Amino acid sequence: MDDVRAILGDLPRPLRWGVIAGFVAGVLGAVAGLVLGLLAHPATAWFAVLEVGVPAAAVGGLLGLLAGSLVTATSRLRHAG
Repeated sequence: MDDVRAILGDLPRPLRWGVIAGFVAGVLGAVAGLVLGLLAHPATAWFAVLEVGVPAAAVGGLLGLLAGSLVTATSRLRHAG
C-alpha cells in the first residue's frame, strides 16, 4: 500500500485524480458488466466485464483528469490573487 501511495504521490494532481477515478470506475464497470453478463448469457459473461469495464475506466479517467485540472486551476487562481 505504501508503494502505491509513493507512486501516486509523485504524480501531478490531475493525473493522480485521473488514475484513481479510472481505476474505481473500471472496477465498478467490470462488476456491473459481470452481473449483467451473468443475467443475459452466463457463458459469455466475461466478455461483458470487458465491454462495460473498459469504457467505464476510460470515462472515469477522463472525468478524474478534468476534475483534478479544475481543482488545480482553481487553487492556483486563489493563490495568485
